[in-house]
This record gives sequence, structure tokens and C-alpha cells, in this order.
Amino acid sequence: MAKQLQITLKRSLIGRPETQRRTVTALGLRKLNQTVTQADNAAIRGMVNQVNHLVEVKEIEA
Repeated sequence: MAKQLQITLKRSLIGRPETQRRTVTALGLRKLNQTVTQADNAAIRGMVNQVNHLVEVKEIEA
């Protein structure tokens, strides 16, 4: 089974640099406490690492 990541936006984007805002948007997050499911791959992991102070991540089995 492929693993997936459940990503939740936990901190506001107000006052954050534009690069962090775009990364969060690219992950599919728009609102606070919104949760999305993404494939667990190197690209998504890299994006999560860039904004790890804003999001909460859980690994789930797909």
C-alpha cells in the first residue's frame, strides 16, 4: 500500500513571506484548519519541510 500524508494548516499565513504562502497554496491549503491528503513523495515532503512551522502532518495508509 502507498502511504499518504494528511496535511493540516494550523498557523495563519498573515505576515509570512510570499514563498511560504505559495508553498501552502501549492499543497492545496486555503483556510486555517483545512486538511488535505497528498501522496507521500519527495516533492511533497520538501514542500512540507519548507512550511513545517505552519502545518501538522500525519502519515496514513492509502
